Amino acid sequence: MSSFKLPEFRPPDFTLPPLNNAPAVKFKEVQRAGVAPEGYHATSIYPEYFQVHKGEWILPKQSRMDSVAVLQTAGTIEIREFRTLKPGDLVACGRHENGEDGIYVHLDAFGWEYAVSEKFAFRTRISRETSFSYDYDELYNLLEHDRENGFLLWVLGPAVAFDKDSRECLAAIIDEGFVHGVLAGNALATHDIEAAIFGTALGQDIYTKKHAELGHYKHLDAINKIRELGSIKAAVEKGIIKDGIMASLVKREVPFVLAGSIRDDGPLPEVIVNSSEAQDRMRALVRKATTVIAMATQLHSIAAGNMTPAFRVMENGTVRPVYFFVIDMSEFAANKLADRGSLTARSILTNTQDFVVNLHRKLIRKN
Repeated sequence: MSSFKLPEFRPPDFTLPPLNNAPAVKFKEVQRAGVAPEGYHATSIYPEYFQVHKGEWILPKQSRMDSVAVLQTAGTIEIREFRTLKPGDLVACGRHENGEDGIYVHLDAFGWEYAVSEKFAFRTRISRETSFSYDYDELYNLLEHDRENGFLLWVLGPAVAFDKDSRECLAAIIDEGFVHGVLAGNALATHDIEAAIFGTALGQDIYTKKHAELGHYKHLDAINKIRELGSIKAAVEKGIIKDGIMASLVKREVPFVLAGSIRDDGPLPEVIVNSSEAQDRMRALVRKATTVIAMATQLHSIAAGNMTPAFRVMENGTVRPVYFFVIDMSEFAANKLADRGSLTARSILTNTQDFVVNLHRKLIRKN
């Protein structure tokens, strides 16, 4: 039983100024597909309310940053990417965020405490010298809570498959139900499958680090074999892929999205090479997420972070925070998310392989 307790959502008081005197938000029609009207309002990661009619403030159920708010015929608000706009769509307009334009961005929805209250203090930035014990403990409890009450989305770089122990531990974490969805690229799946077939990752033994003969062929041979069989799922069902991360995902029917890039070898059959389609598929999982854990993949982490709001409206109408953890050895990579607008992302600076092994020991021992 998890001891984790979600913070209570604190909605704005619309009976107090300046919100009680705020106008209704203005909507303008889209004239050209994919182009927002002049003065459009760009969304953030925070809960945002739109006063459609006087006294009727609407909180969209799904949100993401750098998008626009579109009024639906049913009177609801849908947050959409620019590329999805169609002529006739009604887009909320206004650049002020404190009610002046009928739009209110709610920054203090969950009453987060600030880490630094004094004007001058040491160690106010995250670094490899920072203590992460509290973050680990909170993450353990959060994972146990959201295994039963949320949607745990993992964003994975290939480094987790390069090590025998971390690969086995992550597969066990999947088997224990702590993974509800995965976002990754061609490399994570490729090197996990290479490890399953040859025991190597990029030609290097995942335990001893010894280089195999003609090791630079191993990942290409793995890709080629899966392309011959038609899919990763087929390779698992035929016993070609017997263990590892992808095998566990397939066996437990955990959804995953492999987004392609220009540098991909192959790629594997499941890799989505169309970037817009990949983004749509990724966002479909992000819409469900209550906790996101991004490990050792800077570009995928930023992509997922840009899609992930700081809150989630649950099916029962309650509003809860969405937690976002970044695991990386690089301070630059971890802090990049904040630079790109994902201000609620929390960083744990450590070797990803060590992180997964420690996480496994704690979670499995408690279960």
